[in-house]
Amino acid sequence: MNKETKEFIHEHAKADVRTLALQAKRYPNIDMPKAITQIAGWQIATHKIPTWAACDEILYPVHLSMEQCSSEITARYKKKIIANYPAEHQTLTDLTGGLGVYCSFMAEAFERVTYVEQQETLCQLAKHNFPQLGLQKITVNQGNATDFLKEMPTVDWIFIDPARRDGHGNKTVSVADCEPNVAELETELTSKARNVMIKLSPMLDLTLALQTLHHVNEVHVVSANGECKELLLILGEKTTNEIPIHCVNLLSNGEEQHFRFNKEQENNAACAYTDQPLKYLYEPHASILKAGGYRSIAEQFDLKKLHPNSHLYTSNEWIANFPGRGFQINASFGFGKKELKDAIGNEQKANITIRNFPGSVADLRKRLKLSEGGACYLFATTLNNGQKIILKTTKV
Repeated sequence: MNKETKEFIHEHAKADVRTLALQAKRYPNIDMPKAITQIAGWQIATHKIPTWAACDEILYPVHLSMEQCSSEITARYKKKIIANYPAEHQTLTDLTGGLGVYCSFMAEAFERVTYVEQQETLCQLAKHNFPQLGLQKITVNQGNATDFLKEMPTVDWIFIDPARRDGHGNKTVSVADCEPNVAELETELTSKARNVMIKLSPMLDLTLALQTLHHVNEVHVVSANGECKELLLILGEKTTNEIPIHCVNLLSNGEEQHFRFNKEQENNAACAYTDQPLKYLYEPHASILKAGGYRSIAEQFDLKKLHPNSHLYTSNEWIANFPGRGFQINASFGFGKKELKDAIGNEQKANITIRNFPGSVADLRKRLKLSEGGACYLFATTLNNGQKIILKTTKV
């Protein structure tokens, strides 16, 4: 990349890349395709990987790879998981390196790190970027994860992030259909590392994954700002039959909402239901809903559940440390025309959520003639007696 192009990237870092593309003829000495790739990459990194964005010499791949790349907030959580293990953290092998975001943050916990990636372009970027981040400890290897696993020495940790597509390009719900197939590789993975971290898509079936894999010691279901992002399975020498499931919601302000349970606790948890909403309403964060801790959350926080399938909870006393969102219930009403009109009043905007309720948010918004946003939160749901209601609330 020539000097003029580097200066152009720096000067136009916040520019609209579509406008720049149309103006390419005005800058004959600029390698515009490369400049646009770097500017677009940096703009995405400012939100997803701010530590990388703060480093001027980082090189970015094409737009699609950046859109799909890992986020710093979830990468740092992986490092935290590893740091909490008492065993030594000398060596890590990342078998599915990708852009290297996860590897760069996990590497901070190790003395020597090996990055493995099939794509030559990503390997070249990794060789350039890691030293810019002060990570000379990382060795870059281009190769197939399965082949490398067979020949690699024993390490303390292995990280692997299989693609959620089978050999025909179809998305899957089973770990056995991912590429590489971690179900087939489980014995070899656990023989080559004291601990193995497998990252899976939140769209995969967690129960099926735990039935398929036999060395899982703990599960982390990870959300970021309310959106479920990934499942992390930690494999190693089997220490328990009751696998702890850690549900975490990572917030942009650095706070974390945690909830932990296991399947036995969930099956045996006492869960009371109610036909009448109380003073406050609670919605567990996305990781708890994905993990299926529906009864455990009610028991642990002494809440009543609105319906077995609604996954909304209520109480008369405010629960300040509830892992999710909390609301004060201002009114509840049915779906008669006059009842709806009286309840909505002069509201012009509302945030609408549907839980165990026929119809869509769009349909209800159209019927109520409300635009999106504002301080009003409406929950359309079903009570334990089968009654369909709307709860009008404000966020606490």
